[in-house]
Amino acid sequence: MAKIKTYLDFKDTLKNESPEKDWPEALKSLWFDANGNWEASHNIAQDMHNNIGIWIHAYLHRQEGDKFNASYWYRQAGKNFPTVSLEQEHKELVAFILK
Repeated sequence: MAKIKTYLDFKDTLKNESPEKDWPEALKSLWFDANGNWEASHNIAQDMHNNIGIWIHAYLHRQEGDKFNASYWYRQAGKNFPTVSLEQEHKELVAFILK
């Protein structure tokens, strides 16, 4: 992964034209989301059949305002529906991936 260790490092990459090719799919998905491309982010997340992909999928439907669908995906990820802001959850997701 290209020298990205913190959320601030991640934010610095948002000026690039695309995410780094060697990044994990989860980080690419969050990069597209942060750049306003919900569809690209969702396409990646829904093809990830693991807990992080499911969590990102839940987050994206929460962002979309579809609480019913988001709630389903949070349950699938083993998570409670968040009370933090979308921005905070995005930071938590990125930090989780960078661990």
